[in-house]
Amino acid sequence: MNKIKYFFALLLIGLSLQGCQDFLDVKPKGVLSEENLTAPENAEGLVISAYSALGSDHYTAPYSMWPYGNVRSDDAYKGGRDEADIQSYHFFETFVYTQPNMAGLEGGGDPDEMWFSLYISISRVNNALRALNDLTDEEMPLRKVRQAEMRFLRGHFYFKLKILWKYIPYIDEFVPVNDYENISNRQFTNDELWDKIAADFEFATENLPLFQPEVGRANQVAAKAYLGKVRLYQAYEQDENHNVVNINMQRMSEAVALFNDALASRYTLETDFANNFLPGIFQNGPEALWSVQYSIGDVSPKGRLNWGDVLNAPMDGGFGCCGFHQPSQNLVNAFKTDANGLPMLDDFNNEDYNGSQTVDPRLDHTVAQIGKPWKYVCDLVMSESWIRNADVYGTNMSLKENVAPTCDCMVNIDPFYGNSKNRIIIRLADVLLMKAEALIELGRTDEALSLINQIRARAAASTALLRKANGSPISNYAVGQYASLGNKEEARAKLRFERRLEFAMEGTRFFDLVRWGIADQVLNPYFTQEMDKRNYLSYAHFTKSRDEYLPIPQQQINWSQGLYVQNPGY
Repeated sequence: MNKIKYFFALLLIGLSLQGCQDFLDVKPKGVLSEENLTAPENAEGLVISAYSALGSDHYTAPYSMWPYGNVRSDDAYKGGRDEADIQSYHFFETFVYTQPNMAGLEGGGDPDEMWFSLYISISRVNNALRALNDLTDEEMPLRKVRQAEMRFLRGHFYFKLKILWKYIPYIDEFVPVNDYENISNRQFTNDELWDKIAADFEFATENLPLFQPEVGRANQVAAKAYLGKVRLYQAYEQDENHNVVNINMQRMSEAVALFNDALASRYTLETDFANNFLPGIFQNGPEALWSVQYSIGDVSPKGRLNWGDVLNAPMDGGFGCCGFHQPSQNLVNAFKTDANGLPMLDDFNNEDYNGSQTVDPRLDHTVAQIGKPWKYVCDLVMSESWIRNADVYGTNMSLKENVAPTCDCMVNIDPFYGNSKNRIIIRLADVLLMKAEALIELGRTDEALSLINQIRARAAASTALLRKANGSPISNYAVGQYASLGNKEEARAKLRFERRLEFAMEGTRFFDLVRWGIADQVLNPYFTQEMDKRNYLSYAHFTKSRDEYLPIPQQQINWSQGLYVQNPGY
């Protein structure tokens, strides 16, 4: 659905009186009656409206999750003009001043905006489901499929809310609007909330077709993969203070079975890692189970552009603005490899990458560096003039969400340039590594070995586009295969490191650390090491049993008249 048509673009027109007919008896044109609203064609319009919510985010509340999943981790610095530029994101990064009420800070970014935006998206889904529920299969033969699509979307939006806040009010299409204010964010336990989200994906797996005739619509394979992801997260059972107190092996087994089903489909890894992050013909490729569809040239004024990431381009070179979302030196160092082409799990950060050491090619697909070509354009070399504030945030820039400035997918939305490149939500590599993670926890490390090595083999083969103008490689590449994962603890370390390399800057790192219960163990040593390079991190500190989740926005607590319970530590 690359070109979403806005079904409800209704024009207001005047009323015409005919003869002596009482104007009160004339139905105004352009107004939907209850009968109209539940007509099959209008139910389809509500479905499209719900899908459009996937791309209705903004850089102050981006659905790509870069401020929440990358900047709050060891993968990225906030970037921008300085620490005060979208100050809430600076608070996210340092964990010191995050408060329930962050309204009024420069540049926006108040978590309440994200909360509100996600619930608006859920309300669109619920509206569509109400209309679909009032129809019969005879009236609308695809009714069950559309219901499954909507429940897939609802599960997706609730998943985001869940990993951001943990305890959230759960509202489905059967809850009357007047009852919203009576629903607590503690109505369900942590585990029960996971089950609610899982129920939507279970319905989707049972009622979606294996594949859809239109790209962008959820299908059964994506639903099984997402349900497996929910069960994987749920398996790491947390207490009230966010400590992981148990790993539920039944949930891990359920996740493996679902991942097996997804992996048995027609989806395959891209032959080149780069293809996942290129526009045009590469979109909706063999690895993309489900993607947000962006577009230009549709009925909207500027097109359906990726507004959530418009801040993340360089300040010069024809990109517009604004130098946010800069990869950390720690992340760059993580791509270094040893004499066997394997990750340097324990000592990768002992020495900064200087361009001469061997590295995993995924470095140059993920991180733009001075003196190297930008996004596979050999004669477009990044220079220091592209960097907005090198003194504060260094000189690395993020590549995956960006495109070349010559791409016909770029649109001037002054002072920004947006692009219409799709955003992959679930790709096959994630299914492979989530399955490997579950197998390791189940004690089946030998089975996990081949899955991790598949990812590493693809990385080793992803160098064709990484060339200078003279045809020589951008960097010194070496990627080897693991002969063994070792014992369970060693296997965990290798899997977790591989996830970091594969999904760096894709908005997942912080949520991985929280799921594993090791966020404090990773982030506080990171701050200690990194503050020598980034002085503003000298006061950063992750407080265990508080900072795993954002505070419930004070605006929402006020709206609930104190019914919502604040997260611990705030």
